[in-house]
Amino acid sequence: MKITSVFCFALVGFSSSLSAQDYSVEKSSIVFFSDAIVEDITATNTKSKALIAVSTGEVAFEVPIKDFEFEKDLMKQHFNEKYMDTEKYPKAQFSGKLIGFDKSKIGILQVVTADGKLIIHGVTKPVKISGTIELSDEKKLTMKATFMVKLADYKIKIPQIVFQNIAEEVEVKVEFLMKQK
Repeated sequence: MKITSVFCFALVGFSSSLSAQDYSVEKSSIVFFSDAIVEDITATNTKSKALIAVSTGEVAFEVPIKDFEFEKDLMKQHFNEKYMDTEKYPKAQFSGKLIGFDKSKIGILQVVTADGKLIIHGVTKPVKISGTIELSDEKKLTMKATFMVKLADYKIKIPQIVFQNIAEEVEVKVEFLMKQK
């Protein structure tokens, strides 16, 4: 809980210090995919917030867990109540710094790494996430990444009875279309 409060404070402080060279999310998409023996599960969230300070390379995003949408309502209910404990852990968060980003390269797709901390299910882990950023002009930026999340690393338990329905690792795809502040 303390880490979440600190992150939220940092996100608010970060957003209040944004300058003309900083970007906030205009459109977001986070998709996770569980490739399991019995069934594949996909969920999409379009309610995330994100900020990038291009002058410093700082990046932060926050994902409201309850806003993931599933093919079946029962999947969403089980996800929120049995696995993610959404009442107790309502958000996943990332904060860190971009490595390899050059703000002067407009119109060029850049391969970057976000080095920071990922908080899921109340557990904080250091991560390095590879992805791409493209400044389409001085007012728009697109950030994309695909990475794996091992459920056990974040103390997300899979009941033995459904272990073949849910993968131990899920693929997460993040895409943010951002606009200059």
